[in-house]
Amino acid sequence: MEAKILGIFEKVDFPQFNIKNVKAKIDTGAFTGALHCSKVTKEDTPDGPIIHFYPFDYPHLKITAKDFYLSTVKSSNGKREVRYFIKTTITVQGETYKILLSLADRSKMKWPVIIGRRFLSRHNFLLDVNKSYSKSLVKLGKDKI
Repeated sequence: MEAKILGIFEKVDFPQFNIKNVKAKIDTGAFTGALHCSKVTKEDTPDGPIIHFYPFDYPHLKITAKDFYLSTVKSSNGKREVRYFIKTTITVQGETYKILLSLADRSKMKWPVIIGRRFLSRHNFLLDVNKSYSKSLVKLGKDKI
């Protein structure tokens, strides 16, 4: 199978959330991906535990997930923190894939979505650091850094 080339930034969609055109950073330094969200709460129901969260701080878009787990991650600042992880789908370059994402408050970060190397390797993606938004083949010149 031939590898698919990504730029360092890609526009992605989250079909299960009905969210389109989110700018994601492809981050080979991250093992898993991360999705910016707020107000993550766990609720125990008769059918088992569920979590609620608001992706990208959209107050009108409350997502409920049954398929989740907690795990400790080492964040970019080196601190360990416990995060919820969910399985969802992401559309990259017109194709939809399964992805595992941690839910994190990324409000102080530049990019609301990080796609890590676990996703890249599982779906045979390669990163071309000379490209941004690979579909449009916009080159990152030294004048734009």
